[in-house]
Amino acid sequence: MADSDFPGWHGTTIIGVKKGGQVVIAGDGQVSLGQTVIKGTARKVRRLSPGGFEIVAGFAGSTADAFTLLERLETKLEATPGQLARASVELAKDWRTDKYLQKLEAMLIVTDGKDLFVITGAGDVLEPEHNVAAIGSGGNFALAAARAMMESDKSAEDVARQSMAIAADICVYTNGNLTVEAISG
Repeated sequence: MADSDFPGWHGTTIIGVKKGGQVVIAGDGQVSLGQTVIKGTARKVRRLSPGGFEIVAGFAGSTADAFTLLERLETKLEATPGQLARASVELAKDWRTDKYLQKLEAMLIVTDGKDLFVITGAGDVLEPEHNVAAIGSGGNFALAAARAMMESDKSAEDVARQSMAIAADICVYTNGNLTVEAISG
């Protein structure tokens, strides 16, 4: 089978919501290959503690690639303790310039409870407007739902959970089996 014939891995929705002194990152558990659900209970949101500095990260894309990026981010955070923005920029620079890393197919949403960033393979470290970021196949659905709820009395976790439920209802590559991690700034 030629690479162009390979159906490709699909499926993930990750959302980060910053509201009321708390940041919540939530992700679904579905991994799909073509039109087949391979796994429904994957954990795509992780809590990391490099050098005693706690962060929460969610990933979309290839799992092996995402773990490589998470390991690199941990290394950057150990070199710059407590400086998530700097570590994220250093990771993005490496990702963009390193021939090995350039081939990685994943995106990250990361937070330390104060800052919320999307890190991409294009060398971007994006701080989202409106305190909401979403990535993955159902990301735009979750983002739109969360933006609509941000002015409500709902907590960051409620916004994240309800946005993910809406995305799961719309996107066939997203399920309702959530991993949710909260961190305060």
